[in-house]
Amino acid sequence: MSEQDTLNGAGGEPGGPAFTVEKLYLKDVSFEAPGTPQVFNEAGQPQLQMNLSQHVQKLSESAYEVVLGVTLTCTTGDKTAYLAEVQQAGVFGLSGFDPMTLDVMLGTHCPNALYPYARQAISDLIQGGGFPPFLLQPINFDALYAEGARQRAEQAQGNGMDGGLAGAETAGNA
Repeated sequence: MSEQDTLNGAGGEPGGPAFTVEKLYLKDVSFEAPGTPQVFNEAGQPQLQMNLSQHVQKLSESAYEVVLGVTLTCTTGDKTAYLAEVQQAGVFGLSGFDPMTLDVMLGTHCPNALYPYARQAISDLIQGGGFPPFLLQPINFDALYAEGARQRAEQAQGNGMDGGLAGAETAGNA
């Protein structure tokens, strides 16, 4: 058994399910601090709003690009202190999974692999912008996926469909 098989979970079973991380990269990064330097003297409790998004693109029979978008907006009063946006991406090899398991893998395992990198990039941007350190809290992508699947099933029932999960192309939108 090769070292790659051990690392990717194939377990040495030919044709068994395999999950590999082929490449991780920053696809897009943006930081804006429109009110500087005046915002550094603002009194009041800053308010933070975080938005997550996910996009999945099938690249080949067993390769998928997953892009996890994290947008963090900090406001003080009615002024925007900063806006940090990161699109952390990865190419993942997934083979041997049934369609439902593939959907789950793309909606949970892939963003779990990407999030620590996005979190670090956001933290670095904020500190580089002259603001106090900020560490995004861990996210339960399994719970987010389950909620999204529940909403898709309700929507499908409302449209008279069978309630199945959406295809891998739109899997796990957070």
